[in-house]
Amino acid sequence: MLTLERAKELLAQTTTEPHLILHAKNVMVAMGGLAKHFGEDVAHWQAVGYLHDYDYEQHPEEHLQHTEQPLKDAGVSDEEVRAILSHGYTLVSDVEPLTNMEKSLFTVDELTGIIQAAARMRPAGITDMEISSFMKKFKDKKFAAKCDREIIKKGCEMLGMEVKEAANICIEAMKEYAEELQIGPKA
Repeated sequence: MLTLERAKELLAQTTTEPHLILHAKNVMVAMGGLAKHFGEDVAHWQAVGYLHDYDYEQHPEEHLQHTEQPLKDAGVSDEEVRAILSHGYTLVSDVEPLTNMEKSLFTVDELTGIIQAAARMRPAGITDMEISSFMKKFKDKKFAAKCDREIIKKGCEMLGMEVKEAANICIEAMKEYAEELQIGPKA
């Protein structure tokens, strides 16, 4: 089973840009929150979340096309590789998210971008963010415009959740890591 330590070793081989490492951490934390919600192994889901953009920095135009074999060669399980491939469903992959882990990763990849952006605009960062505040930002299509809201809605639908519910789980998980995610209170 993939550990967070191993996921960090593997990502470090392909990824050096600070914003991509920060994104990996955001997705890791959100995946942990959803794992807890579904009664799954938090550390395992976090590891898969951390590693999800394994080939992105080196191959942004061919994202996920340089992931499967290198990760399998590194000992990552078929289940874990499939989850990683599924987060690009309909965009750069035809691997449909079927499990709760896959559906969660598909959803939080975009969702954490809006949460991160919303938290950065607040004096107290994410620490006092309420779901109502987040939902206002989510509904404003000009805010964090690169984050695909249709993907988030589709992912939430797959999970049988409202956007509000999934976002709240992620926000609460991210509050515990506010400093590491650079969304704590401004000095």
